[in-house]
Amino acid sequence: MAILGFLINLAGATMLLLFAVRMVRTGIERGFGASFQRILTEREGLLGASSAGLGLAVVLQSSAAVALLVAGFSASGVLSFGTGLAVVLGGDLGSALIIQILSFRLDWLVPLLLAAGGWLFVNSDQRRLRQYGRIVMGIAFILISLRFLREAMDPIRESDFLPAIAEYLARDYLTAFLVGAALAFVMHSSVATILMCVTLVAIGAIPLEAGISLVLGANLGSAIIPIWLSRGMSPLARRVPFANFLLRGSWALVTLFLVNLLPVTTYLSMMGPAQTLINTHIAFNLSLLLLALPFVRKMGGVAEIYFPDEVAEAGITLAEPISALDRTVLDNPRLALASLKREILRMSELVERMAHPVMEVYESGDSRRISELIALDQQVNKTRTGVRRYVAEMSTENMSKLDVKLARELADYAINLGMAGDTVAKRLLPLAREVAKKELRFSKAGWSELVSMHECVISNMRLASNVLVSDDLESARLLIAEKAEIARVESKSRKRHLKRLSEGGAVSFESSDVHLETLRGLKDLNSQCSAVAYPLLYRNGQLLETRLIETLDDADAEI
Repeated sequence: MAILGFLINLAGATMLLLFAVRMVRTGIERGFGASFQRILTEREGLLGASSAGLGLAVVLQSSAAVALLVAGFSASGVLSFGTGLAVVLGGDLGSALIIQILSFRLDWLVPLLLAAGGWLFVNSDQRRLRQYGRIVMGIAFILISLRFLREAMDPIRESDFLPAIAEYLARDYLTAFLVGAALAFVMHSSVATILMCVTLVAIGAIPLEAGISLVLGANLGSAIIPIWLSRGMSPLARRVPFANFLLRGSWALVTLFLVNLLPVTTYLSMMGPAQTLINTHIAFNLSLLLLALPFVRKMGGVAEIYFPDEVAEAGITLAEPISALDRTVLDNPRLALASLKREILRMSELVERMAHPVMEVYESGDSRRISELIALDQQVNKTRTGVRRYVAEMSTENMSKLDVKLARELADYAINLGMAGDTVAKRLLPLAREVAKKELRFSKAGWSELVSMHECVISNMRLASNVLVSDDLESARLLIAEKAEIARVESKSRKRHLKRLSEGGAVSFESSDVHLETLRGLKDLNSQCSAVAYPLLYRNGQLLETRLIETLDDADAEI
């Protein structure tokens, strides 16, 4: 009975720890996720890239999250292989450093963190402040879960059950290594796994030797997570996680044998078992970074052997647009709707390709690049026409009312995406040409506001694509909340710009019209792409018919 109670308490404390780590990461991704690409790509050199990865891992509390970001940016060609691998190695070290921060006994901070975080989350109307509240409460929950974990171990420490397992793991370090890898993979969080190991070693539930083997295994398991999560991505995206796995896995095995076959544990345990375990984890990741950083670019050839480039077949280039509209399934409503959704997803990707480099061409003024991006609008308009024609050809005889409604909603969204393409091609990109032609300059604050807003819009465009594919209600609600936030940001930036003008900012005056037009264009672009959420919310009763007050007082009615 004591063992059953122990397992229930352990499971509860572990789940709370996992939830808390994810809560912090979600808050940071929602509040600052749009800036991650700029953070990763603006660093020059391998040392700068690894520093950026370290910082992101500390913030996100997850090296796997950094690896997945790098995989996505590598797939789109934004990050080179060597730079991406340097970022991931830095992220591994950052993830180790966060263990040190969270391992301090900060129970006295919990009430303060809960009060401050709860107040920000409940009472703030601003999205970023709400996410600050989410992050602060998540940190409080991490501290609570660690306390629960320590308390869960108290009843079992004096029994024969836990000491027997701990003794076996201390003797069989290979089994302990594999257990640590399995725990990290199953929990999908090396931070949570290693925090649990540190807590167990701190209270004497397992010996230091077993803890070191578990932690080294957890390092291997954390390298497997991004490989598993990126399995559906392109070969280009999967190379960095695979190379990281090779480096971390081989170094973890080497370190495992060195620690267990050489008499080094005695010298490691000078600062107490828990701190020694943390120091070992940090030293492992720091040594891996220092040893591997000079060779990261050479690892590209090894990774390419296992994940070669995709080869076009039958003379069709991979960049050639191929319509997803299948007219052979027009009589099958479900397949026809699926075909329609795939085509609109392709259309949304075209619009994103147009919108993504907007700030880049504002800065570079590359006329050839601007012309190429404007030319993509022809494909967007062609796709929109094809979608409308396909919907008109669908046989309504075999379709239910719901299917007919879905088809019309998809056609409406295609029209919105066409308008989004026009917003980029006919408003934003001509403004980029005007900036280059007139050699306009933006104030430092004004340019920062435009870049930040553009990043948020691109992030929302990706979220809109996810809503289109998944029909996820929570994502749709978040997308509409983000739309309101973009409107708030646009209004706030406009007021700041006007304030700079009133204070006599010559640079702001030169680029005033372009700044205001860009703000409005980005806001409209975001609104057009966010339109995918409204039908889904309306069908699920999550949207009001109108904001107007339904009844008026008689006196008001007479007026």
